[in-house]
Amino acid sequence: MAASEMNGTAASNGNQANGQGREKSLYTLGVICGLAAGAWLGTAEAPTKLVTVGHSPFLISLMMVSGVFVARWTVPMFLKGSSYVFSDFKEKPHLIVWAILAGMLWSVANTLTVFAVRDVGLSIAFPLWNTNSLVGLFFGWLLFNELRGAELRQKALVLGGAFLILAGAYILAYATAENSGVSHQKVVSGIIAALGAGLLWGTMYIPYRKAYLSGMNPLSFVTLFTVGEILTVGTLAVIFSGPDGIYNEVIAAKPILFWLFMGGFFWVIGDLFQQYAAKYLGIGRGIPLSNTNQLWGLAWGILVFGELSNSSGNVLTVVIAGSLIMIMGAVSISMAGTVKKELDSWRQIVRRECVRYGLDQNRLEAAMNGEEREQKKSSRPWYDYVIVLAAVSVFAYLAMHATAPELPLNEWAGVLIAATLAFLFGGGWLLWKLTRFS
Repeated sequence: MAASEMNGTAASNGNQANGQGREKSLYTLGVICGLAAGAWLGTAEAPTKLVTVGHSPFLISLMMVSGVFVARWTVPMFLKGSSYVFSDFKEKPHLIVWAILAGMLWSVANTLTVFAVRDVGLSIAFPLWNTNSLVGLFFGWLLFNELRGAELRQKALVLGGAFLILAGAYILAYATAENSGVSHQKVVSGIIAALGAGLLWGTMYIPYRKAYLSGMNPLSFVTLFTVGEILTVGTLAVIFSGPDGIYNEVIAAKPILFWLFMGGFFWVIGDLFQQYAAKYLGIGRGIPLSNTNQLWGLAWGILVFGELSNSSGNVLTVVIAGSLIMIMGAVSISMAGTVKKELDSWRQIVRRECVRYGLDQNRLEAAMNGEEREQKKSSRPWYDYVIVLAAVSVFAYLAMHATAPELPLNEWAGVLIAATLAFLFGGGWLLWKLTRFS
């Protein structure tokens, strides 16, 4: 009897150790996904610089979202298959509205970022709209029990990081105002547009977190997410430019459409990594970590596009200092690992979702741990291949008619793209190894 009890205790301790090891691995995965998201989301914003050579912000946003639409229906079909994706929504139909709403918020925010880039530049606008992490942090605490039950160290790291992000944004706004190359009116409009984008993107993370606490796969969520995107940005383009106006702009901009579609494709990859970071870290931690895209925006803006090249040394110093402060804030938040009491608080939200929508709690908890106890059939109907082929054909057609963008590119562009690809292969391999893209 004693031996049996000892064996049972040993097994229990072994299971507990395995559980803790799994949680640690998923936390590490979330951190890597957040960093990969920063690289790809930052690179995706580079095509918005085309707004500075005479193209409409609505055209830029509409074409990028069109690229997003094509990519977001293609990548999930390629990785999981349409049967998997449609089955996910059939099981959780309440998330359809949330996904479309999230896409609508994203589209308005993305349009605002184009105005911000036009008025104050990429290296300045990036940190300002990355205040979305503060909004996400608040909603994570208010609605999803994030930081509830956390130890003082975790709370200090998260809240301290949030204040660093806010301070960095203020410093960068001040540096913009001191830049004599930008009029006061443009400074104000650019700052308002960037902060407005941050507010909308921070609110958008509510549907993100709700979806993953309901057991939905990020690859499924983004397919309907993009429906809200394309409908909203298309409506904005028609309202402000008119049907004939936007059609004429598209025809005139045909040589650059490939680059805008590629920007949308890059954004999809970054957003998928960001969604996995939000799933495994929570929005209070995952979103600030993905906001290291500000560093990539700064690199593209200064190293490739020569932003601030005519500014004084003091302005450049302030911009770099403000950027580093914001990055320190994001790093601080990412170091605030979860503890058992906080994870128990998360599970309370999972139980709430189960009761509210009649979901299976065991399956939801398995999904939160990157496991699918009942693997959905991944059969590939013929139209999966048609979707992928159609998407490749769109990009190939646009590439055939593309011309070199009217932007000052240099060898730094190649270096940044190579680093971005390294994050793709490294993060993608780890996702497959640990979760099979669950």
